[in-house]
Amino acid sequence: MRALVFEQFGGPEVLHDMEIPDPALDPGTIVVRMRAVGLNFADVYRRRGNYHLAGQPPYILGYEGAGIVERVADDVHGIQPGDRIAFADVPYANAELVQVPVDKVIPLPSDISFEQAASVLLQGMTAHYLVNDSYAVQPGDDMLVHAAAGGVGQLLIQLGVSKGARILGLTSSAAKREVALRAGADEVLLYDIDWVNGAIRWSQGEKGVRVAYDSVGSTLMDSFAAVQIKGNIVFYGMAGGDPAPVDPRMLMDTSKTLTGGDLWNHVTSRADRIRRANALFEEIRSGRLHLEAPKRFALSEGAEAHRLLESRMSTGKILLIP
Repeated sequence: MRALVFEQFGGPEVLHDMEIPDPALDPGTIVVRMRAVGLNFADVYRRRGNYHLAGQPPYILGYEGAGIVERVADDVHGIQPGDRIAFADVPYANAELVQVPVDKVIPLPSDISFEQAASVLLQGMTAHYLVNDSYAVQPGDDMLVHAAAGGVGQLLIQLGVSKGARILGLTSSAAKREVALRAGADEVLLYDIDWVNGAIRWSQGEKGVRVAYDSVGSTLMDSFAAVQIKGNIVFYGMAGGDPAPVDPRMLMDTSKTLTGGDLWNHVTSRADRIRRANALFEEIRSGRLHLEAPKRFALSEGAEAHRLLESRMSTGKILLIP
């Protein structure tokens, strides 16, 4: 089979496609012929060497995708060749064939395309737990979304709208502001203005927003300033750098709540994967969740796909198509 691989850490130029052996069919697994693979920043970090990689080169990136079951181990029941499936956390996905443990398999309904599944699962399940578990968004909540034009940001906006919240987005440019507005934000402010006071003025009663979803990190103390007394900050990323230390006395004085978020603390079983995926699929069916058309690259064009992702010029999902 063909796979996108690299032998040493570095820039996109280290990536190339090559022929490697097909994956084994171990007990408790299936082998899937991939139709679409999602590209994520975690792939970039692994390629650069920021994340530890087990084993020896050639390394294969990719954790999210969808395809058709080709082979099934004898001890696997309820799944058969020809089934459409997806997954969000299975390694070595940048290949024509992928071994998938049965507990990671998400059945893919016939009305959800391979490309939709590969575009929505990781970012969508992240947005899903953020608005349902980290802070349960309520109708009428004023909700602040950092990096609102990004993949998770656009999904947070749409899920928040679906729950009846008012959405204020934050972006870095006028072009990205338009993306966040198209996603459904009520208003979008730019980072290079006094957005903290802008958020307070925008909020109902000018008391500050009810919840801020912060994936930037370096903006954490500004997020605290933008939320109301007894408000909530959900911290789930550090795209802009490490946050400043938080004084717990400030939390006591303001009755504000800081919650951390990591997807894999919320998706701990196959049943939960399927439940959250089906909730996202239903949002797509209903038209409440719209996915921007993805940018598609062949496996052999993986370096170009990585360059586009790192440029931050793309607002939709980037897919590799084996």
